Amino acid sequence: MNRKIIHIDMDAFFAAVEQRDFPELKGKPVIVGGQPGSRGVVAASSYEARTFGIYSAMPSSRAYQLCPHAIFVRPRFSAYKQVSEEIHQIFNEYTDLIEPLSLDEAYLDVTEVQLCKSSASLMAKELREKIFTRLQLTASAGISYNKFLAKLGSDQNKPDGQFIIKPGQAEYYLHDLPIGRFYGVGKVTEAKMKSFGINTGGDLKRKSMLELQNILGNSAEYYYDIARGIDHRPVSNQRVRKSLGSETTFQQDISDVDEMLQQLFNLLDEVLESLLQRGLLAYTLTLKVKYADFTQVTRSYTGESIISVRETAVEIIPVLLAKTDVNTKNIRLLGISFSNLQSHEDFSNSQLPLF
Repeated sequence: MNRKIIHIDMDAFFAAVEQRDFPELKGKPVIVGGQPGSRGVVAASSYEARTFGIYSAMPSSRAYQLCPHAIFVRPRFSAYKQVSEEIHQIFNEYTDLIEPLSLDEAYLDVTEVQLCKSSASLMAKELREKIFTRLQLTASAGISYNKFLAKLGSDQNKPDGQFIIKPGQAEYYLHDLPIGRFYGVGKVTEAKMKSFGINTGGDLKRKSMLELQNILGNSAEYYYDIARGIDHRPVSNQRVRKSLGSETTFQQDISDVDEMLQQLFNLLDEVLESLLQRGLLAYTLTLKVKYADFTQVTRSYTGESIISVRETAVEIIPVLLAKTDVNTKNIRLLGISFSNLQSHEDFSNSQLPLF
């Protein structure tokens, strides 16, 4: 039996909460995050601001250049968490199989739910209507038979829309989809795939498992499957995230330390954006290095204060890299991860470095 999975993604969540709570902001370009004169970044932006090319994790100074008349607002994570809890109360009216990805998105497994004539599409529509009626916020939804496709679907008709991918439709839908739209494909992986001629889902599907292993290493099986619309991961309501990271395997071993640092900084930007989207901060940074002979080492640093800030991390990474054998050995793989995580709302220091 095919599963019925709904992915709910709130539309411009942080900014939408600000516009709801402060009506004078409605219809205006709102940027939640650091002030333009700071070294902070954009945590979220309203759709009015996005028309100027502003996106999450962009430096606030750059956002100001793109839209000088934007209204910059400091984040209120306690308020966002409260609204998120209210959204989850609505989810619980349908199922207890809920897997949150962040404050503003979650998977729901409604396979066994009898409400709405057992129709996942009708449930998604009703969920979105309840969220709007009770909270005056809009949400988008993706409906499919696995998590990967449901998440893709929620992005299809944003904002305030939904999209269903039925069994038998997946491979047609994925064939021409840009590879950067695939969940799990960050900027580093996208650039690597494109260098091998993988620009769409169809290109990815044409690659054999062996070819993907040579390109993507341990992640090959995941990408081989999703190109075919296959994703067996269950919706888990027991999920506790202990770390967050990203890594890249090189087509050819590299030996230039400057190139290694650039690759690590690219990975860093990916992971910092993921932390930001999940409302998380970190005290520990770990560097992973796999040498050409397949041996690997890790080097970690734990700070007394938050270190998941770009200006801090870019100073730590070269120090950690210098504690490996990169000067005498070629490198096959590099990775970055943050651990010892803490949510923004639990972080008591009001002088939050990121914002």
